[in-house]
Amino acid sequence: MSFSVTHEPGTYPVITLQGGNSTAAIYAQGALLNAFTLTQNGQSYNVIDGFASPQEAADNITAGFKSACLLPFVCRITGGRYVFESKEYQLNKFFLGNEAIHGLLFDAPFTVTSSHSTGTEAFVTLEYDYDKEDDGYPFAFHTKITYTLSGDNKLTIGTEITNTGNLTLPLTVGWHPYFTLGGNINELLFTMNTSQVLEFNEHLVPTGNILANTTFASQHHIDETFLDNCFILNDTSKPACILSNEANGLQLTIHAGESYPYLQVYTPPHRKSIAIENLSGAPDAFNNGIGLIIAKPGELYTFAASYSLNLSR
Repeated sequence: MSFSVTHEPGTYPVITLQGGNSTAAIYAQGALLNAFTLTQNGQSYNVIDGFASPQEAADNITAGFKSACLLPFVCRITGGRYVFESKEYQLNKFFLGNEAIHGLLFDAPFTVTSSHSTGTEAFVTLEYDYDKEDDGYPFAFHTKITYTLSGDNKLTIGTEITNTGNLTLPLTVGWHPYFTLGGNINELLFTMNTSQVLEFNEHLVPTGNILANTTFASQHHIDETFLDNCFILNDTSKPACILSNEANGLQLTIHAGESYPYLQVYTPPHRKSIAIENLSGAPDAFNNGIGLIIAKPGELYTFAASYSLNLSR
């Protein structure tokens, strides 16, 4: 088995990892995953609902935030306001209604700093320095994201965050990919390693209550179920969730690891794909403190999640 890394330079560089039966396409703009493709028996299946081109991603990332890197906060912050260490801050970057959403780096121009391939894997590392660019988040941190494609059609996203300033800072980390396994998501089988969900208010932020929820604790079809919820994983040593298509035999398994104890799931109205988001903390964590990381100056924080593809036919 051989692996390779190719680079397509330009205003918006594209990096492609390839090996075995799978490929992954990463856009440097936003460090987003635009394709994860399995080829087997003469058929190719891209399980990422991505963009037609890097330019389209640059122009339309806020229309759904497909595959966005969620940093330094995930999901929503009520009113874009929060209090940290007795000081109030007001975010400015992007709002949906009254809520600031999906962080500050979803369109950041990451730099490719290294890439390599061996007989067993291929990887690319992208980095970005955030330096107080939004008045509502006047802190400095360095982000290092590494995509690694390895055997058995496994793609791992490793994220490292270092507080490069002289102040402590609030932090949550996440990803926002939309997955498609072919056809309507109603027809897909889904199971999650969870029995609890955070109760949301009408603004889709936690109330502080935790509710029992075993809707997808055992595998069954999504059908017409609508989801826009944040689930608490039971055991991060086991798969966070499994999504499969009986019609074509395609299966996606997501491992979150202990750095991502929350799983946000969203079923968009078009029902062509499903957002499955690994999160280190809950929506509005800057206010409610659920999963909030208080990052100290000079400290390094690491996160990892992986996606594995399998075709049974």
